[in-house]
Amino acid sequence: MIAELPDVSFSETAPGNSPLEWVGMQGIDLPIEIAEAGYRREQHARVDVQVDMPKPEVKGIHMSRLYRLLDTISQNRALTPGALKQLLEKMIESQKDCGSRNARLRISTDLLVRRSALLTEGLSGWKSYPIKIDTALMNGVFSCLIKVNISYSSTCPCSAALSRQVVEQAFLKAFDRQANVAPDDVATWLRDNSSLATPHSQRSEAHVSAEIEGDAIDLGLLALIERVEAAINTPVQTAVKRVDEQAFAALNGQNLMFVEDAARRIEAVIGDYRHASVYVRHLESLHPHNAVAWA
Repeated sequence: MIAELPDVSFSETAPGNSPLEWVGMQGIDLPIEIAEAGYRREQHARVDVQVDMPKPEVKGIHMSRLYRLLDTISQNRALTPGALKQLLEKMIESQKDCGSRNARLRISTDLLVRRSALLTEGLSGWKSYPIKIDTALMNGVFSCLIKVNISYSSTCPCSAALSRQVVEQAFLKAFDRQANVAPDDVATWLRDNSSLATPHSQRSEAHVSAEIEGDAIDLGLLALIERVEAAINTPVQTAVKRVDEQAFAALNGQNLMFVEDAARRIEAVIGDYRHASVYVRHLESLHPHNAVAWA
């Protein structure tokens, strides 16, 4: 006869006799499926899950129950706010004997999306968007916050103005007091000399978060990403040929922006989301420090 295995969660009393705000696990590897309009892909995610432990005499929660419930969201089922709410409800129910009333869940992964080149037909590559999905069920109230990290290129307006002045002064010096200048001569001079000074550009990051309604049909990750990229207009590229690189340079020249400009552009297009926020970071090429803005 096999002896009954001990369970100190029940046989022993907590030494401190105090409630705990959150107890659970971090960094659980899990496959998840993201399905939205025009997109469906299984992702490798890392998941954090916790419940509260309000009873001071309870020594520990049942972590294995949380783990087994968590595994159910990877079983041929795309993530939706509704599915996540049901999971949180089951997690709280699984810890009923511990007195748990609240649960929270964070899913971290990279959304891999195929992006076409700016001009070259048939050319495309993969772009990764780090995302986080923070959900909670607190005193019966469900919340679902999505967070996306979007990389783009930014060219400094001040640097562009200073660079243009260098070219302007060199042009005036080259054609000083010439009454008639042939367009071909001007074009030749510009081809050879218009890069006497180059505005500094940098890879930049927009960290955007927004709350998704509990009855939404999907998480709306791609919709948020595409709205932000359209506002910035200079998202970093994947596969390019020279014609695409030239088009990207032109986009940067036509979309000069300080970090403040970028934050305001994004803020303007996400105003209809609940609890939306923006954090923008320009990884400076002029300075060893970065420029940042919040909205």
